[in-house]
Amino acid sequence: MSNFNVTVQPTNNENIVKFVTNSFLTQAKSYEFINIDDAKASPIAQQLFFFPFVKTVYISQNFIAVEKFSFDSTKVTWNDVQDEVITNISEYLNSGKPVIVEETTKTNKKSAITIYAESTPNPSVMKFVANKALANKIYEFKNVNEATYSPLAKSIFSFPFVKEVFISANYVSITKQDSFEWNDFVNELREFIKNYIENGKTIFDDEILNSEMNSGDHSEEEEKQYTDVDKEIIGILNEYVKPAVEGDGGNIAFKSYSEETKIVKVILQGACSGCPSSTLTLKNGIEMMLRDMLNNNELTVEAING
Repeated sequence: MSNFNVTVQPTNNENIVKFVTNSFLTQAKSYEFINIDDAKASPIAQQLFFFPFVKTVYISQNFIAVEKFSFDSTKVTWNDVQDEVITNISEYLNSGKPVIVEETTKTNKKSAITIYAESTPNPSVMKFVANKALANKIYEFKNVNEATYSPLAKSIFSFPFVKEVFISANYVSITKQDSFEWNDFVNELREFIKNYIENGKTIFDDEILNSEMNSGDHSEEEEKQYTDVDKEIIGILNEYVKPAVEGDGGNIAFKSYSEETKIVKVILQGACSGCPSSTLTLKNGIEMMLRDMLNNNELTVEAING
């Protein structure tokens, strides 16, 4: 049984706080409950609804997010109650009780999984999209040694044609070795991923939560060091660039901005890393957008492959 530690992570919504754990609560599925009756599948969510200020409970991978009523007549703030919620969640998790209780009629049934293969702008990378969530963060594995804490990625590396594995949201992006062609094995790989997820096998081990593999993630301490210009750039990338990049099976992460050289450095991951069209996209798309939105024609963008 895991020894659960629970920490608080604020969100952009002042009414929602994430209670993050050091162990996975669910592997490849997220849940949202709007009241105690709706939460029959989750005893811990039902328990949280006994707090009068709780409006919604979200459970996903290694966190429970709780939304409080914004119009609560008691004027309760998270500072007033978050320690009590931490204690409530910690005691429940460490008791060994289940987070999610599946219906008994479904316990012996496999989840229906569909996987489709989707090409990306990078000819070396294929995106395998699932009909369910696989990760709520970005995980990039350059080789099998980096995949120690991801049984799914480690299993994919057993194929000789696999060079890199990138897992995010509901898809797996796979980079092939140059000497192979996708047509020779794309269906085999698609079926392998489908069967792996369908059989309920582990996608990530708890140890990955404390690893540094998620290079696209920033801690609260790091964010406090960002300048106002840094924050503007991050906001633009998140709102206008990331959605399109993620759609192509990759990720772009802000690394730094130099006021002296006017250079913005970004990290390219997944299908974007090493993509032949990435330089053109950076210069004709992202660079022009940043120059226009920041009113700085001297600004240039440099990419670092993740």
